[in-house]
Amino acid sequence: MIEADDFARRFTMRAANLTWLLGAGCSASAGIPTASDMIWEFKQQLYVSQRRVSLKSVSDLSNPVVREQLQSYFDASGRFPVSETPDEYATFFEAAWPNERDRRAYLDAKLTGAKPSYGHYALATLMSGGMTKLVWTTNFDTLTADACAKVYDSTAPLTIVALDAPDLAAEVINAQRWPIEIKLHGDFRSRRLKNTGDELRQQDARLRQVLVDCCRRWGLVVAGYSGRDDSVMDALTEVLRQPNSFPAGLFWLHRGDGPPLPRVQAFLRLAAESGVDGGVVSIENFDEIMRDLVRLIACLNTFALDSFGLQRQRWSAAARVSGTKGFPVVRLNALPVTAAPTVCRRVVCKIGGHVETMEAVKRAGVNVLIGRKRVGVLAFGSDADVRAAFGPFEITEFDLYPIEARRLRYDSAERGMLRQAMSHALVREHGLTLTHRRSADLLAPAHPDAPEWAPLKKIVGALSGSVAGHPELKWREGIGTRLDWADDRLWLLIETRTVFEGITDDNRLAATDFGRERTVKRYNRQLNELISFWAQKLAKNGEDLRALGVDNGVDAVFRLNADTAFSWRIRA
Repeated sequence: MIEADDFARRFTMRAANLTWLLGAGCSASAGIPTASDMIWEFKQQLYVSQRRVSLKSVSDLSNPVVREQLQSYFDASGRFPVSETPDEYATFFEAAWPNERDRRAYLDAKLTGAKPSYGHYALATLMSGGMTKLVWTTNFDTLTADACAKVYDSTAPLTIVALDAPDLAAEVINAQRWPIEIKLHGDFRSRRLKNTGDELRQQDARLRQVLVDCCRRWGLVVAGYSGRDDSVMDALTEVLRQPNSFPAGLFWLHRGDGPPLPRVQAFLRLAAESGVDGGVVSIENFDEIMRDLVRLIACLNTFALDSFGLQRQRWSAAARVSGTKGFPVVRLNALPVTAAPTVCRRVVCKIGGHVETMEAVKRAGVNVLIGRKRVGVLAFGSDADVRAAFGPFEITEFDLYPIEARRLRYDSAERGMLRQAMSHALVREHGLTLTHRRSADLLAPAHPDAPEWAPLKKIVGALSGSVAGHPELKWREGIGTRLDWADDRLWLLIETRTVFEGITDDNRLAATDFGRERTVKRYNRQLNELISFWAQKLAKNGEDLRALGVDNGVDAVFRLNADTAFSWRIRA
């Protein structure tokens, strides 16, 4: 494993002799989903259409329970590849949208409106400084070209070669018409768009040969690429069969706690055995590593990068609301999470996926919150309870796992685990009941008649009861909660809800009508009072909110701020 700072120093000495291979991960910060993100969306679409269930039932793809539910369905079918295998993306894409025009429309929708991130502008800046000459990409987007147009103030300097012109690729490289971008899969406007299993395996042999030849002349930096395409990985492996391959080194930039895909690991082992310098480089993300590279190269003209930073600052924090007069603001239903767990327990043992870990906790009868990743079982709870649950599965490692902030920016297993822990903390501290839903956790007073709920009753009236004509259908005033990331921080989103018990197919329509009638006339003043009540209640004056209340293990401890987010006048 090579540290990011070590790679940055090596890059400054070898930049002119290194080419780049970019994958979907480089476009994630620009708002384009990665292959992994799309795979889960494909599974979601297939599951909903084939099972004929509501999309809401599997809407939260960050929830490990939802992912386990989807994966179990496809594993049981026996018609799809197992999770995280190279052909998973292509197989599920083709299954979800068999028609090429539909796939084209899907990709077009994902790419619409995307703008280059800092990393793309940094790459274009390296191109303009002669530090990067050739970029290969499996992406369909135009982000590199858009960034070059900004940096060069023209679209002319960058030569782009699509999949349908392999001979042109060799020609422009031999003519040294730098900089050059070569699209291994075409782009989303190409008539020869390739993104299904058969098509990927039939990748144009001449273009692959150009890639092989270039990797014998220069080194390679791989960024944001998972290694799912056999055609590309076959070409890179073929390079290693030649003498003096990757003469300036081979650096595979990788983010995440787990290792790269097995095919990539095997390729890198073969490279090391062949005497190729380099290996896996652990990075935070594409933007951060590009920032590190640009920082070390003093001769670059970073005007475009500096102006990019100014242009992206389109908002500023609103001043704190004070007094009763002044320009009106829009109050949001988001409470800042001022403190959240930074570590949890990690257990490596011989156990299966999420379902098996949940069953182990239930069987042991212990109060443990768990998540499942390739690195092991993640857990909050007393050490004794955790060992009681997983001891029968031959524990080989029992240590701490860091919950990094960068993993809370998207629908990750870590964020799903924190959502679960937050709900348990609120239930424990405030006398609430918890009902899990796919898109939100529903919380309601366990004892609505208790004096502490009198202020809420004053705002909305009765807090519980039965739906007229359906005595079995009970309801309580409550909220739905979920965690989200914005403004570079974690937020608890709250939404006033009517929480039902005893819903069946026969009374579901009655519940829907009752809930709508109960809330339809709640206007701004009443909604503002409701948000204020719940914000003050849940935040508990900024005190610690403990999910489990244990001291001899790892507890999940949160703190909330009752000052909800709000917007101010937009600034030009």
